[in-house]
This record gives sequence, C-alpha cells and structure tokens, in this order.
Amino acid sequence: MTAPTASTKTALRSVPSSTSVEDILAIVAEDGGVIIKKFLTRDQVSRFNAEVEPAMQALSPGTKNEMEGIADFHGKNTKRLTNLVSLSKTFREETIDHELVKPLADAMFNEESGSYWMTTAQVIEIGPGNAAQPLHRDLENNYPFVGMGPAGPMVMINFLIALTDFTEENGATRVIPGSGHWPDYEDRGTPEMTIPAEMKAGDVLFINGKVAHGGGANRTKDQYRRGVAWAFQPGFLTPEEAYPFIVDHDLARTLSPHVQRLIGFRSQYPTGSPGLWQVDYTELAEYLKL
Repeated sequence: MTAPTASTKTALRSVPSSTSVEDILAIVAEDGGVIIKKFLTRDQVSRFNAEVEPAMQALSPGTKNEMEGIADFHGKNTKRLTNLVSLSKTFREETIDHELVKPLADAMFNEESGSYWMTTAQVIEIGPGNAAQPLHRDLENNYPFVGMGPAGPMVMINFLIALTDFTEENGATRVIPGSGHWPDYEDRGTPEMTIPAEMKAGDVLFINGKVAHGGGANRTKDQYRRGVAWAFQPGFLTPEEAYPFIVDHDLARTLSPHVQRLIGFRSQYPTGSPGLWQVDYTELAEYLKL
C-alpha cells in the first residue's frame, strides 16, 4: 500500500441520476464518492427548503455541545437542523424512498451486515466566514472501526444533498478521493489533498464512511451553503438521532414499513442475530401495532 499523496484528480466524477447502481458503486469503490446529478428536482428542492425554513430561521448557529473539538467540527457560523422526518414532508415522503437510495444502501450493507437504519438526516447551512471543517471519516462515529482501516466493514454511507448551489467559495464539501484505501485511518490527510464537491442544487454527493472529507470554508460575504447530510449505518450500531422519541407515532404509522424500519419503529436483523431492538424477543412493529 502506497503512502498518501495529494490527489491527482481536479474534480470528483459525476454521473446522471439514471446511472445504474453497479456503475455508481464501482466509482465509489475506487474514489470513495461520486456526485449524482439532479438527484432531486428543482420543485423538490424548493419545497424542501420552504418546509425547513421556519425551523432554520429559529435556529442559532454553532453548538451547545461542550466536548473538546465539537465547536470547530460543528462550525461557529453553521446551523444544523435535525428531525427532518417530522419537519419535511418532501423528505419523509419523497426523498427517503428515492429510487436510488434503497438499492445503493442494500448493496452497501445487506451482504455484510444484514440490515441498516438511518443514523441522522440534518440540514447543514454553512454561513459566511465559517472556517473549514476538520477533515474526518464518517466511520469515526464508531471508533473501533478506525483501527481496522480499509479491511473493516462498511459502517456508514452518506448522501450529501445540495439544497443550494455548492461552490468552492461558499463551502462545498471537500473530499480526498482514494483516501479510503489508505492503510492508516488515523491519517485524515491535509487540506491541500482535497478537492471541492461543486454541485448544483438538487445534486447529491454519495460517499462511503471510509473516505476523508470535510465541509469547506465559506469565503463569501453573503452566501449560505445549505445541504442535507443523510447517513445510514448497520442495524447493530447506535444511530445519532433517537427517532422513536422525537417522531410522533401517528406520523410514523403513515410511513412505509421500509421507512419505519429505517427510523427505528421496526426491529433490526443484523447478520447472525435473531433480532435486535425488540420487545419480549418479538418484532417491535407488533408491539407498536404497525
């Protein structure tokens, strides 16, 4: 395995949303990520933004988390809005069930882990003057997998959906293609190795949890870069968001069984397990009368 070097790529590969799952996975296996063009329509983006706008306006930038390093990671002039299942009809009824998402997640997780669910879905709005986010790998949420390096299982995938245009100047997510193949995951690379994921509103950057990346610096005076970080992980790992405690149960009943399982209203069945997230060793959906 060669030592990390600056990427020789000048741009991330991009494909139309009509691209086959196999072709998308082939690019992600090599680079760690790919831009899928026109993942959401202009109308969907417009409705999504309108639905979350009141909550975004009420939200203050920065974080209340006082753990070391979290303030820099979350961003001092960055807003993060969670519980999108409750706040956005477009997200829960159209985005979650997007025709590409399930087959991509199935391919990433089913053979190796058996099941998966959403760990978070959050609007991230990077404001003017916000510094670049520290580079990281999404699998660092579950630290033991850092030591496993590239041989470890896939424990995170992320769909970064642009709700405004992403440019290098306004904080487009920066990626180090191929960094998922590095032997030492303690090495996150350097900013000089990164390239920006420039996208139009409605495009999505699909990445695996092994690639090094981070939000870019917003060097503009008046632009707000808004996107959705929407991530999945195996059913044997704890999600970031405790959906059964924040999503109204009557609302959950209106969702498809697949989406109910994604947000914890149905049991998980990882490979080798008779079932997790159960009641009296029976399916959670029976207890909830779903």
